[in-house]
Amino acid sequence: MSYDVAIVGCGPVGALAANLLGRAGLRTLVLEREAELHPLPRAVHIDHEMMRLFQSAGVIDRVTPHMRDTDGHLHVGADHGVIRYMGTVGRPKPFGWANDYFFYQPELEAELRAGFAGLPNVEMRHGAIVESLRQDEHGVTLGVRVGATQEEFRTRWVIASDGSRSTIRKLLGIKLVDLEFEEPWLVVDAEVDGPVTFPELTGVPAGADLQRLSVMMCDPQRPATVVPGRGNHRRWEFMLLPGEDDIAMMQPEAVAKLVGPWLKGVPHRLVRAATYRFHGLIAEHWQAGRVFLAGDAAHQTPPFFGQGMCHGLRDVANLAWKMQLVKQGVAPEALLETYQPERDPHVRAVISAAVAAGRYICQLDHVKAAARDAEMRHRMRDAPSTAGDLIPAITAGIVALGSGGAAERFIQPFVGVELLDSVTGAGWRLFAADSATAQSARALFDSRVPGVGVRTFDIGTLDDGGVLRGWLDSHHARAVLVRPDFYVYGTTAGDLECFIERFAQSLAHPGPRSKEKAA
Repeated sequence: MSYDVAIVGCGPVGALAANLLGRAGLRTLVLEREAELHPLPRAVHIDHEMMRLFQSAGVIDRVTPHMRDTDGHLHVGADHGVIRYMGTVGRPKPFGWANDYFFYQPELEAELRAGFAGLPNVEMRHGAIVESLRQDEHGVTLGVRVGATQEEFRTRWVIASDGSRSTIRKLLGIKLVDLEFEEPWLVVDAEVDGPVTFPELTGVPAGADLQRLSVMMCDPQRPATVVPGRGNHRRWEFMLLPGEDDIAMMQPEAVAKLVGPWLKGVPHRLVRAATYRFHGLIAEHWQAGRVFLAGDAAHQTPPFFGQGMCHGLRDVANLAWKMQLVKQGVAPEALLETYQPERDPHVRAVISAAVAAGRYICQLDHVKAAARDAEMRHRMRDAPSTAGDLIPAITAGIVALGSGGAAERFIQPFVGVELLDSVTGAGWRLFAADSATAQSARALFDSRVPGVGVRTFDIGTLDDGGVLRGWLDSHHARAVLVRPDFYVYGTTAGDLECFIERFAQSLAHPGPRSKEKAA
């Protein structure tokens, strides 16, 4: 039996891919080497964009009860004064969801797997270890060992979401580019029946609740992070100092000494303690023929902004709609060649920001730390930031660069009591300023790109309080075309025929167009 897509690795990234591809009608095989769900927490943070992807994948009602929305991030200097605040209290939620959510990974993975378990075109094999891979012009053959049985599976494409030690990446011989950041940290997870105790801090913004913030202590005596997980789950991350031994620092007495000042008599149970090397790494190539690397197989991000898993979820959201169009015969295989040009600069920008943050966070020199604190406070006064400011626009690919709002994430206002995507559905959508524009666009899409299934909406019929009209006005546009992964393809001020022709050509002849070429 042959498949459209084989997904290797079923962590959250692979599981979201299975949901998206399954709902898109692609015959999907999921190969997971572990027989059982991993029982311990690893990733803990996602942002609003991931919640929107879960919404589009039909699993939002499953995952939301396991999420804890919080109020952003606080960085504290050597003198225990605030040096950076990326908070969201009192700020609008343009994308519908809160900016930050924390979760317990085993619960999230279980719900994502349950989401695709009921899809008839998705099949999962547990305990499946990929041992070989060969490609030809029509597809990929995977040699897989399941227990004592050797099997071969034939598929059109492969998504390798098999983690930082990716077997597929190694089979392909793809190297990782080192962005020259590596620091050892001890990660401690605990169930805590009470509030975490913080040291006396100065400069905490009014209304900020330390129990609802991830707090980064940029203390040269020992940099540390405290994360407010879902329910009573809490996480600490402690930088290991020069000369400290990984094994010794994971011992119960060493862990108790580190977390003790934060708990002060609060009942708790340690779930695990493990050491990690926080890396900044990016694969040289994310695509080799019909095989695509995603998530940690393609890139590894220092966790200082909680974007590591988010990158991987964006990866598969990018691939899913493109694979659907190619499978349907609407676009050529070359559409998939826009995957890395769209995602790599995006990931690289966020990793660079995380590495830069890591360098100032991990500063162990007291004099340099004091200078850093002064500089950071000056920046915070001049340009307050939020975590959302870290996510750049797409710089190449299937976007009408040069048009207003192109390549940015599109807003999601409430329409009545429901979020926009729940009312309109996801997929390709054009939001028009009036019914005439919407009707004209529908006719043009039907004639030029009938298989894409673009749906058009007159925003005047959507009870959103004028938010969409305000967005169009701010971009001097009569209509906006939104991609299935919620990035803006582009806008038009009125020449619909030219705009839709450009869209048709971008699908028929895809390529990594740069800003310079687009201009």
